[in-house]
Amino acid sequence: MAKEKRVRCLVAGRVQGVYYRASAAREASRLALRGWAKNLPDGRVEVVVAGDPDALAALSAWLWKGPPAARVQIVVVEEWSEDVGPGFKVL
Repeated sequence: MAKEKRVRCLVAGRVQGVYYRASAAREASRLALRGWAKNLPDGRVEVVVAGDPDALAALSAWLWKGPPAARVQIVVVEEWSEDVGPGFKVL
């Protein structure tokens, strides 16, 4: 098994009010990833996630699509050093 990796993804576009966080949580759980998704005051969604690097790559690709009503303009991925805890939460 590859060493666990942690990242923070900032997703911009039409990503609030379109079930983006719930859909991201479902996809992350399907990929056995841990972390959270939350709305930011500036209209972006923050997704902090930890797990297998291949699963993180798959989620990162999904974040560019999101649920059907989303219109993603940009996804910024950066390393995350803090613990994310168990499970995946929608905050």
